[in-house]
Amino acid sequence: MSSLNPLIRRLAPPPIPAAQAWARDYDGERGPLIDLSQAAPGHPPHPDLLSWLGEASASAAAAGYGPIEGERALRLAYAQHLGTLYDTPVSATAIQITAGCNQAFVAALMAVARAGDTVLITNPFYFNHQSTLSMLGIEAELLPCNSQSGFLPDIRAIDAALRPDVKALALVSPNNPTGAVYPPALIGEIFELCRANGTWLILDETYRDFLPPGAGKPHGLFAIDGWQKNFISLYSFSKSHAVPGHRVGAITAGVGVLAQVAKIMDNLQICAPRPAQIALAKALPALEGWREANRAEIAARAAALRMAIEGVEGWKLLSVGAYFAYLRHPFGDIRAQLVAERLAASAGILCLPGEFFGEAQEGHLRLAFPNADLATIRQVGERLGGFVMPGI
Repeated sequence: MSSLNPLIRRLAPPPIPAAQAWARDYDGERGPLIDLSQAAPGHPPHPDLLSWLGEASASAAAAGYGPIEGERALRLAYAQHLGTLYDTPVSATAIQITAGCNQAFVAALMAVARAGDTVLITNPFYFNHQSTLSMLGIEAELLPCNSQSGFLPDIRAIDAALRPDVKALALVSPNNPTGAVYPPALIGEIFELCRANGTWLILDETYRDFLPPGAGKPHGLFAIDGWQKNFISLYSFSKSHAVPGHRVGAITAGVGVLAQVAKIMDNLQICAPRPAQIALAKALPALEGWREANRAEIAARAAALRMAIEGVEGWKLLSVGAYFAYLRHPFGDIRAQLVAERLAASAGILCLPGEFFGEAQEGHLRLAFPNADLATIRQVGERLGGFVMPGI
């Protein structure tokens, strides 16, 4: 067989399917499987959105190619949404629609960095960000974040790490995997350091719709004159509208960046799925109240998970927010992957081990809780309390 790309061969297999295979040995003794492995909404889309999706999918016009930059109606609606959220005007010309936020990250990264360049990411990191850098031959330099700091990046560490050869700093807030929410003031300080160094700040805001009710705007960067020269915002419509299978995301950036992104998109996919774009253009302004109710529900689930885990001896909840909880298991030096495998097989709790998210994370587990209702979340604490590792 001819040789294969070594940059791809060195990657681990996709982590979610690998973890879901662990549940095959679960016999159901503790009740139905509790799947906390993947960040997926636990509620269906709004009926109106399903109707709009059906109408658009049945349209002959939507079956053809669309604009590379995305449907104009969705770009206008999203620009209006951003302007309201951040209390500052954002132009539709600053928006590129993508097939999900992972594609948004790939396209944005390719626009600003090339093989051999260095990009900073946090540790723990979102595994798809790290694997994207690896498969593109871009050096990933890790910024340590730990429980003592609430898993927030240290501004002094960022300042020390920024050098002329660092092309970008990629952050996720609210964070995946820890759930940590970066305060607006911290994001502002980080942006100023990046701007002074000529480095791009790429901020993945996939989970910002699940900040606690009344949290206010996530940051003030769009109000800064010239933000387009150093800031790129990424977003996903999937979580807040419960349509992850339809793959629609967005990049907000300066027109110079988007001109390069358009070239990349033309080779990746040409245009994001058109029926979903057409439906979301209607849903974004019409379903605000529904999204707010979902936000309140997710906050209630986060609170329930905190209460459930804090009552279990030995398990330490380190961080919880938006979609994720990050906790330390009580089994010493036993690798988290082994703990996660046994949890799935004997307790019926499917979650992801810390090893999937970076270096020195072997004592941690990530729980993605929005797809579990309140009653199920309470069972998590009960099952953890009765869980025993063999040989311990």
